[in-house]
Amino acid sequence: MKEYNVLKVNIYGTDYPIRGNTNTEYIKKVAEYVDKKMREVDQSVAVVSTLKVAILAALNIADELFRERSEREEFTHDFEDKIRKLSLLLDENLAIDSEK
Repeated sequence: MKEYNVLKVNIYGTDYPIRGNTNTEYIKKVAEYVDKKMREVDQSVAVVSTLKVAILAALNIADELFRERSEREEFTHDFEDKIRKLSLLLDENLAIDSEK
């Protein structure tokens, strides 16, 4: 049976008990990040509703996630392309050496 850690975190002025099967430092780090994003939204947009602040912060976090994924996919594609080219060069050089 998995062991769950329970940690109380404060996000945007409200305490939440968070239960997870990862270490408490990671849970704290994630909660602090969400709190930071909500406070950034609160400072940059005149929004009265906590729910609206949370939704805008969630959209900002989702945007970051999608951009990171896109960059990773692009990097992976470029990396695979370079490996294919190096493999072809290696095959060509091995073929030349075997003909000698």
